[in-house]
Amino acid sequence: MTSAKSVKVLGIGGSLREGSQSERALRIALAAAEERGVVTELIPGPELVLPFYDTAVPERDERARKLIEGVRQADGLIVVSPGYHGGLSGLVKNALDYIEDLREDTRPYLDGRAVGLAAVAYGWQAAVTTLEQLRTITHALRGWSTPLGGSINSAETKFDEGGGASDEKSVRTLRLIGEQVAGHALLRAR
Repeated sequence: MTSAKSVKVLGIGGSLREGSQSERALRIALAAAEERGVVTELIPGPELVLPFYDTAVPERDERARKLIEGVRQADGLIVVSPGYHGGLSGLVKNALDYIEDLREDTRPYLDGRAVGLAAVAYGWQAAVTTLEQLRTITHALRGWSTPLGGSINSAETKFDEGGGASDEKSVRTLRLIGEQVAGHALLRAR
């Protein structure tokens, strides 16, 4: 049996702005996962500034290697993207493209891993369409989207530095996403 402390959930997302609304949302979900007893790691937006993914270029810089190894070691993931113009950010999409480097692994891509997803956008349309795109990408990478995903309208909900938000429902949703990812990872580790 694997101990809970050796089960890892990786959080990826946010924007280039430290402390962005999407990064704060991601931190809430990761905190809930950690409370379930798993180890969490965060790779926020500023650490996702990577060269454009190119399968023809085998060399990876330090940040790309950290991301790839983080995903490789993760038992579950939580991905939160800002919604820009109806879709996920190029920053998050490029990071997800790097998962292609895991194609030859024993556990290829996101195979067998629960992936919690949320989108934070200024308006419902972008929040919903961004979440749907994240789900489509997760399925293409053989990941299991958690039953609950989060579409958060930042015109109505503001996240604070203390790990809360102006809308308690958004906090509950993000916490449940984190709990679902951790729960699935713990079950698979048995």
